[in-house]
Amino acid sequence: MRSLSGSPLRVSAGFTLVEVLVALFVVALGIAGAAALQTLAVRAARDAARLSDGTRLARSLAERMRANPRALAQPDNPYLHLDYDAGSGALAAPTLCYADADCDADELARLDVFEVADAVAANFPGGRIRVCRDASEPDAAGVLPWTCDPEDGAPVVVKLGWRAQGDSETGAPKVMMPLAGAAP
Repeated sequence: MRSLSGSPLRVSAGFTLVEVLVALFVVALGIAGAAALQTLAVRAARDAARLSDGTRLARSLAERMRANPRALAQPDNPYLHLDYDAGSGALAAPTLCYADADCDADELARLDVFEVADAVAANFPGGRIRVCRDASEPDAAGVLPWTCDPEDGAPVVVKLGWRAQGDSETGAPKVMMPLAGAAP
């Protein structure tokens, strides 16, 4: 086959510049999507680990409270005074109550409160922990309140919250653990 000018026509096999650019755009879009998905997966894993740590800390405090029934039975229960916000600074260190120290139930409770507040400050950004008597339920959206409703017979609960990525302040508690078997 010849062209009008008499020179032979060449059939070219290959891609045009537009096809190459479209292919590169599709690949770049896929890479950006994969990177965004990886970021979300890392954030979800971190949030799940923090929730697990928070549940473990609340359970630890609940066990400490159960192990100190004298303090729980006091009319002025020292555990019920725990309302610590990590942004407010550190608590004063109490008497250390270990195997060689002779501590009463109140001193042991103050040490428990100090150690838990210290763990909140160290491990939960913008963390807050509160122990109170509360019979309230989460609202319709599933949000737990920080306020307490100390009606007669209300269980003692441990509430723990922290600032998640993107939060400007500590929101609602993320963990609320009732203290089963607590003294009235």
